[in-house]
Amino acid sequence: MTNKRTYRKKQKKKKRRKRILLWILTPILLLVLGATCYASFLMHKAESVINKSYEEIKGRDQDRPNLKIDNFSILFIGIDDSRSRNFKSDTRSDALMLATFDAKKKSVKLVSIPRDSYVYIPSEERRDKITHAHAFGGVKGTIETVEQLFDIQIDYYVKMNFYAFMDVVDALGGIEVEVPYNLKEKDSEDHHNAIVLKKGWQTLNGEQALALARTRKLDNDIERGKRQQEILKAIIKKASSVRSITKYDDLLEAIGDNMKTNLTFDEMKSLIYYATSSGGKLNIESLHLKGTDDYIDGVYYYKLDEQSVEEISQELKNHLQGLDTTTSTDNSDSEANSQTDHADDDGQP
Repeated sequence: MTNKRTYRKKQKKKKRRKRILLWILTPILLLVLGATCYASFLMHKAESVINKSYEEIKGRDQDRPNLKIDNFSILFIGIDDSRSRNFKSDTRSDALMLATFDAKKKSVKLVSIPRDSYVYIPSEERRDKITHAHAFGGVKGTIETVEQLFDIQIDYYVKMNFYAFMDVVDALGGIEVEVPYNLKEKDSEDHHNAIVLKKGWQTLNGEQALALARTRKLDNDIERGKRQQEILKAIIKKASSVRSITKYDDLLEAIGDNMKTNLTFDEMKSLIYYATSSGGKLNIESLHLKGTDDYIDGVYYYKLDEQSVEEISQELKNHLQGLDTTTSTDNSDSEANSQTDHADDDGQP
C-alpha cells in the first residue's frame, strides 16, 4: 500500500514538472517560431523589394566584384524629384556622394561632389554643372561624369528620391545629428520656411533631416556636402544599432518605388555582411573637395581646385587597390572658400 502511494506521488510530481516545463517552453517555442517565420517573411519581402528596385545600366557589361572579398565603389545619387516637382526623366541630382570600400580593412572613404561643380559631361561633350548630368543622361550620364572626374571605375549606384530618404529616417525613429545654426527651409513639397530648426544636437525626423541635408543658405555647397556625409553616417549608425526587428519591415516599406539600384539581392546581403563583419569597427572617412566661386556668362558655377581633385582621385584609387592612402595634404580638414548661397543663379532651385 505504501509503495503504491509513493508511486502515485512520484507520478503526480512528474506530471506537474511536465506541465511547468510545458508552460515555460511553449512561449519560448512560439517566440522562436514567430521570429523564424518573421525572418523568413522579411527575407522574402526584401528580395521582392530589391528585385523591384533593380535597374541595370545598359552598355556597362563590366565584371561584377565579390562584395565580401573585393574592393568596390558605389555612387549614391539623391534626386530632387517629388510630387510637386514631377521632373520625371529631367530630374537633376541634388546630392552626389561617392564611396569606395576596402573589404580587408573594413574601411569606407566618402567624398561629396558639390551640385554646381563645373565639370566635363561626356554625354554632352561639354562642361556644365554636374547636377545637370542626370537631367541630360540619367544615371548612366551621371556615372560617366563622375568616372571622368576622378578617373576611377564606379561599380554600383543607389538612386533615391526625397521620399525614400525621409521614409528611411522615419522608419529608424529619427536620427541624431548636429544642426550647425538656426535655419528655416523648404519641406519636400517646396513650401517655403515650412521646416524650422534650432542650433544644436537633436533627433530629426525625415522632413527635418531632408531640410538639413538640402540647406546651403547660410554657408555653401561644400559645407552642405559635409552635412550630408554626417547624415549618412548617422543613418548607418542608427540602422546598425536598431534592436527591434520590426524596424526592418518599415525600412523595406520605405524603399519601395523610391529607390533604384544595380545591386542585386545577393549583393545587398553581401553589403550587409561587409558592415556587420567589421564587429562594429567600420571606419568611415570623409574627404572634401576644394574650390572657388566662379561666374560664366552671368551663371554661377563652383570651380573645383584641380590639385584637390587629383589628390582625392589618387586617394580613392589607392583605397580601391588596398594601398596606403596617406596623401600630402589632409583633404578631410579642407575648408570651403565660398561663403554665399547661389542656388538660384541659373534660375533653378
